[in-house]
Amino acid sequence: MDKMIDPALKSWLPVETGSDFPIQNLPFGIFKVGVRSPHAATRIGDTVIDLFTLAEHGFLDGLGINPGVFNYPYLNPFIELGKPIWRSQRKQLFLLFGSENTEARERISDTNDVLYNISLVQMLMPVKVGDYTDFYSSIEHATNVGMMFRDPANALLPNWKHLPVGYHGRSSSIVVSETAIHRPKGQIKPSDSDTPVFGPTNELDFELEMAFITGKKTALGTSVSTVDAEDHIFGMLLFNDLSARDIQRWEYIPLGPFLAKNFGSVVSPWIVTLDALEPFRVPGPVQDPTVLPYLQYTGNHNFDIHLDVLIQAEGQPEYRICQSNYKYMYWNLAQQLAHQTVNGCNIGVGDMYASGTISGPNPDSFGSMLEIAWKGTKPLKMPDGSERSFIHDNDTVIMRGYCEKPGLRLGFGEATTKILPAVL
Repeated sequence: MDKMIDPALKSWLPVETGSDFPIQNLPFGIFKVGVRSPHAATRIGDTVIDLFTLAEHGFLDGLGINPGVFNYPYLNPFIELGKPIWRSQRKQLFLLFGSENTEARERISDTNDVLYNISLVQMLMPVKVGDYTDFYSSIEHATNVGMMFRDPANALLPNWKHLPVGYHGRSSSIVVSETAIHRPKGQIKPSDSDTPVFGPTNELDFELEMAFITGKKTALGTSVSTVDAEDHIFGMLLFNDLSARDIQRWEYIPLGPFLAKNFGSVVSPWIVTLDALEPFRVPGPVQDPTVLPYLQYTGNHNFDIHLDVLIQAEGQPEYRICQSNYKYMYWNLAQQLAHQTVNGCNIGVGDMYASGTISGPNPDSFGSMLEIAWKGTKPLKMPDGSERSFIHDNDTVIMRGYCEKPGLRLGFGEATTKILPAVL
């Protein structure tokens, strides 16, 4: 795998400087063109590569892969083949599209319906999500929220440093980037009232998160260790966990989020494999106190992924309001999966596990409007003169993520959604 992440290697397909998708990336997604059926794809630069048609023409022969696994509206059949196949597939794509392979360049370029400019395709949900877990794994975010709503001297609840806090969310309302979301409605209890009222949320928020996808199922009653966790993880994508703070504040005791979180979450369309992210591994924060044995781990399971959030008011340019990084995560993805399964919970192919809001140590790295505007007490000033304590109707929220080191940059694209008025 070392050769595939060599920064010096190029593709015969054009890749602009600063692109998220050099040949070292080779992410996986699902696309469609016009009325044609959806196919699995990868991407280099601005070129989307149809894996089904590529396989049908024999370019992936020798891998033991039936081309039909790429002829689905989701990646699950391919993912289920397992990590050895994921790796051999990436290697074959790397060889086919490497700059030195002039024969493949001529043959593929002469084959119809393999290569498409990204502007001509529609990207779809990359996986059929069976189950979805949302964690709460950023210590900076958990501390900020605890300071706002509880004793600042005891911001973290007693369990927080002993286990990755999480809850089981709603998979049916996870949608792909460019899908608009209507402002949700629900019960809200005004601070000056003893009883709730019903109406659209006044405190619509984004949560800057990332998610991983599992690619290996387990049997009920079995557990996944931190040692084996990454063998079960296919890759990662951006995740915007939209939240209605005022609805949540009223409903979450005693069982946690419900209507405040299940009206829409937005993911980026490309899944970046852990193999592609290998050069960007970094140590995680020191965990003190020492965690229980099943949560202990070796090696680096955090990744240096730069994350941006931008808001685009209607008719206005994009405005960046947050710069954070996935490396701040206190609980890493191996610990999250180990905790999810330690009680015998079975996992499936295509399950999605979100990180929880990713906040950094400084105000410009806070990963939610709740923190950026500090519960509405410090409204964010926009370039057009308007202010934001939370998201307004017709605002577009844009999340981007990328990794970078000398000579090598790769990323995740965007998770973008426009907030439409509530349906009354």
